Amino acid sequence: MEEKSAVVAGHICLDIFPGLDHLPPGGLEKLFQPGHLLTVGPAFVSTGGPVSNTGLALHTLGISTRLMGKVGADLFGQAVRDIISAYSPNLAEGMLVDPTASTSYTVILSFPGEDRIFMHHPGANDTYCADDINYTLVAQADLFHFGYPPVMRRMYSEEGGELAEVFRRAKAARPSGGLLTALDLTFPDPATPGGQADWPAILCRALPYVDIFLPSIEELLFMLHRRQYDALLQSSQTGSLLEVVTPGLLHSVSSELLEMGVKVAVIKLGGRGLYLRTAAREALEPLAVSLDVAAWSGKEMWAPCFKVNVIGTTGAGDATIAGFLSGLLRGLSPTETMTMAEAVGACNVEAVDALSGICSWEATHTRVQSGWPRRDLRLDAPGWEWDSVHSLWVGSVDSIFPLP
Repeated sequence: MEEKSAVVAGHICLDIFPGLDHLPPGGLEKLFQPGHLLTVGPAFVSTGGPVSNTGLALHTLGISTRLMGKVGADLFGQAVRDIISAYSPNLAEGMLVDPTASTSYTVILSFPGEDRIFMHHPGANDTYCADDINYTLVAQADLFHFGYPPVMRRMYSEEGGELAEVFRRAKAARPSGGLLTALDLTFPDPATPGGQADWPAILCRALPYVDIFLPSIEELLFMLHRRQYDALLQSSQTGSLLEVVTPGLLHSVSSELLEMGVKVAVIKLGGRGLYLRTAAREALEPLAVSLDVAAWSGKEMWAPCFKVNVIGTTGAGDATIAGFLSGLLRGLSPTETMTMAEAVGACNVEAVDALSGICSWEATHTRVQSGWPRRDLRLDAPGWEWDSVHSLWVGSVDSIFPLP
């Protein structure tokens, strides 16, 4: 099979994890007192954001990848480029250095027994624009993936005109077809401009140029149906939206995405797995150069997670996306692609950072084939059937098509 390639653009930052494992669980408010010295352990430093997390994961999985992030001409920017170059010198060639900007960074405070606290500086990501992408290189790729516009000011300003322009120009770079486009989101702070932006309008402008859309259910409902998002959170006994997600809800929101122009909708569900919905055959025909239209049209699936010992969840969604895109680029069926997406995501959470747990494509596939067990996922909904061969649920829209 001909080697496939990808370009990953968008948000990148330096992640700094102070060592906090020695602290006792709980009592977080007592640790942060004015004038108090908190002794911490050695810091773990890595790159973060989808350019790093998804891009380097694709590279590890054997996909030829170019990264197109933006950093400042400062020490953090040099650290980002050094970390990327350590994977492969060619990976950093598409990185843009802006001497007028500072490099984005995130301090991640992961206290025992507490949810993580993120202290984030957007830096150069806020000035990232369509002109910062090398479309000549995009035209040579099979996939263009962009991530995290909710934390990139130019991308969500003015009803997302710049984000739509990014994808319009990416599609125009290969007018003969053959280039797949993909978009990932991140959950913004509701109090920030990114959290208060007009996301229905932004997505309406961008999604007609997006073939594969890969948000989480929290991001999707927050941005498209804020009242429903708030109501579902209130109805949850644990305060987690995932607890109250149903097949009917996923079918409804995915239908909306397909109507907005998305061809393949992939919705991340955290510990409850991964959902897939694809457009009808006629809508997928323009992607026939890159996609087996007969195998991918009219599908609805929900795949459970694999059983693992969770060490950390940083970059889990980005890793799952990398697994999905790798399977798609390799020409796998939807069921096989969903399985490998969940497998790569499961490997990710076995390490504290976003990349250390990810293995090669071959090693991950071997682990799946060895009988790696899945977490229990029970669906009591009409039209859904359990596929025991592939260990996932198949929705009603799939029933008129033979399983791949």
